[in-house]
Amino acid sequence: MNQSVTPKFSAVVFDMDGTLLDTLADISFSLNSVLEENGYPTHTVEVCRVMIGFGMRELVRKALPESAHDEAITEPLLKKMQERYAEHWNDNSRPYDGIAALLDAIDRLGLKKAILSNKPDRFTRQCAEELLAPWKFDVIMGFREGIAPKPDPTGALMVAEELGVQPASILYVGDSGVDMKTANAAGMYPLGVTWGFRPADELLATGAAKLVSSPEAIIPLLMA
Repeated sequence: MNQSVTPKFSAVVFDMDGTLLDTLADISFSLNSVLEENGYPTHTVEVCRVMIGFGMRELVRKALPESAHDEAITEPLLKKMQERYAEHWNDNSRPYDGIAALLDAIDRLGLKKAILSNKPDRFTRQCAEELLAPWKFDVIMGFREGIAPKPDPTGALMVAEELGVQPASILYVGDSGVDMKTANAAGMYPLGVTWGFRPADELLATGAAKLVSSPEAIIPLLMA
């Protein structure tokens, strides 16, 4: 660590989809192929973009016509989507440009880092381990049954506890209103990124303290 630089935060918590990784094409394909096979209307990638972020179960529910919002329909389709995504999760998904430089900078500063996603936990870990393999995250947490998904702050506070860091000293980086609400509810600094799945006005309306348009722009914010 550069002794002439004092980190402003003790840790950084990242959302995954739309923040660290561009996963939109693979999620959209997995969803639409299952919808089409089961006789339901499909959605453009841009429509899928605004439905992602609340977890896979909610994504399936949102994608279905209101008349199909029944657990007897959504649960089997959720299972099929999970199976399809398991086959196609890394067809096109990649880290966004600049993420490598940002993660390298975090490591140079000696900061702890974590991932908190509403993506199912096994997929969150798989994506991190394979698409972000050069970097070690101190905590990786996706959606787990029995733990309320974001924007409920439970998961974020669990991550802070596992990191051994006070929430107020954590920079929370995300691309959606779900993330900004989570960060605020957990007492973390909410930083919105505009390269992901949601527009800047949504991030500001849901409590972003600041917006950045590139991963490299986060690096100066890490230092006092």
